[in-house]
Amino acid sequence: MKKITIVMSLIVAATAMIVIACNEGKAKTSDTTTPALSQEALIKRGEYIVTAAGCDDCHTPKKMGPNGPDIDIDRRFSGHPNNEPTGKADTTVFKNGYVLFGMGLTNAVGPWGMSYAANITSDSTGIGMWTEQQFFNAIRKGLSKGLEGNRPLLPPMPWFAYKNYSDEDLKAIFAFLKSTKPVKNVVPQWKQLKDL
Repeated sequence: MKKITIVMSLIVAATAMIVIACNEGKAKTSDTTTPALSQEALIKRGEYIVTAAGCDDCHTPKKMGPNGPDIDIDRRFSGHPNNEPTGKADTTVFKNGYVLFGMGLTNAVGPWGMSYAANITSDSTGIGMWTEQQFFNAIRKGLSKGLEGNRPLLPPMPWFAYKNYSDEDLKAIFAFLKSTKPVKNVVPQWKQLKDL
C-alpha cells in the first residue's frame, strides 16, 4: 500500500510540474505580440504574398508575346474576360487523366465542367463589395463569394492550400486586393460538363 501511495504521489508531482512548465511557456509567448502593421505595410505584405502565390497565373488575362502568354497588366486580377470565347472543349481527354486550360490560362475544363478565374480586383464586379469575412470564408471554406449556400470554389483554385494562411496573411492579401485598380469584368458563370 505504501508503494502505491509513493508512486501516486510521484505521478501527481510530475503532472503538476508539467502543467506549471506548460503554463510558464504560454506566459512567456503571450507577452511577445506581433505589432499591428500600418495599412501601407499591410498592403505591401499582401502584394508580396499574392505575387509569391502566383495569383496572376489564373486571375490575370494574358497577351500572347514572343515567349508565349504574358500578363496583361492593364487587366490585372480581372479574371476570365467576359467577352472572350472559350470554344468547344474536347472532353475525351479526361479519360486519359488530363484537364484543359484556355489560351489565357483564366479558364479550365475538367470533370467538374468549365470554371473561370474570378475577378479579384477592387471593382464592384470583383471583390470591391466583399467584406473581409466573406473573403476569409471563400479562402477557408472554399465558398464562391464567401457566402454560405453558394457553390464551392472549383478547380484549379487551390483554396485547400491557401486556407492554411494565418489570419494576418489573409488580412494582408485582402487589403492588397482591395487596393488594386478596379477593372470592370463580370466573369462568365461556371458551366456543367453536360453543357459543354
